[in-house]
Amino acid sequence: MGIKQLLFPETSRNLPGKRYISLVLRGLHLVGVAGVAGLFLYGLPFDQWSLYGLLALLTGTIMMLVEIWGDGVWLFQLRGQAVLLKLVLLAVALIWPSTAAVCFILIILLSAFFSHAPGKIRYYSIWHGQVVKALRSADGRIRDSGQL
Repeated sequence: MGIKQLLFPETSRNLPGKRYISLVLRGLHLVGVAGVAGLFLYGLPFDQWSLYGLLALLTGTIMMLVEIWGDGVWLFQLRGQAVLLKLVLLAVALIWPSTAAVCFILIILLSAFFSHAPGKIRYYSIWHGQVVKALRSADGRIRDSGQL
């Protein structure tokens, strides 16, 4: 199985209990992000925020993998692009600590916006110039992406 088939299967893969798995992961992710605020906003020592950072990193990674596993169309949608932008901001904050508070606040604002934005924004693809909830197969048919 090549990378293309892995990322863009003929039909979307369904993960049983995905909604509940996502809810648990999101809640744990928020706990982790709240704890990491100690680093970015208050400069707390490593031992006071590191477990929260690990929790945020692990749950965020799993949430991304769950979305990509279903269908890689997520990577083209603004909701996926926003997550990638948040990772860039996180890297900037870690490389240049003087930017940490601003980057952290931008990450929170991006999260809030894309969590509550209407579908026409979240599912919009800058690559396709339109809302994309499924990718087309080689013969031009719309493939189910599992997105409602």
